[in-house]
Amino acid sequence: MDMTRSPPPVPRAEATRTAIVETAERLFRSLGYQKTTVADIARELRMSPANVYRFFPSKAAINEAICARILDGFDRLAWSIARGPEPAPDRLRLLFRTMQRQTMTLFFHDKRMHDMVAAAMEEHWGVIRAYVESFDKALRHILMDGIAAGVFAPCDADRTSRLMHCTMIGFVHPTLVQEWIDDDLPGLAADMAELVLRSLRPEN
Repeated sequence: MDMTRSPPPVPRAEATRTAIVETAERLFRSLGYQKTTVADIARELRMSPANVYRFFPSKAAINEAICARILDGFDRLAWSIARGPEPAPDRLRLLFRTMQRQTMTLFFHDKRMHDMVAAAMEEHWGVIRAYVESFDKALRHILMDGIAAGVFAPCDADRTSRLMHCTMIGFVHPTLVQEWIDDDLPGLAADMAELVLRSLRPEN
């Protein structure tokens, strides 16, 4: 008797929804999210636009689903650093450096996706709020570990993690990155991390 088990089948509706998102993302990367229409997505999938709307109420909902996929990669990376084995100050430095590098990678190598994330931030899409809240929690995780280890001074962790995130805006916000592209953004990220770390150290 074959004791191996196949993974459970993906429900058809979920599979169709995934196919729509993956197809839309591919078109967004080639055409841009603004130029891609629901009709384009439907044509690629050999279905009617009405069928696409059965799974997503609007093109904006498809936009958000794709943006969420991109931000999920950033979020998982941030949490992998936050939960890492390094001392809290080193994790904070690594987080600043990594988020700056990932933002620049998106800008230079996936400009159309970068533009969509920039629009999501400017227009306050719901996925952005969820990502910001999760990122603040990752910063708070590092902060609390540092306080517990005695390398950071006790503080209001929620407020301080929010302020720490604010110090990163210049090199992780898609719109600002475009405006500051000629600056030494890796150097700015490193210097800002050191400034934050100095402010967190316990007083002697």
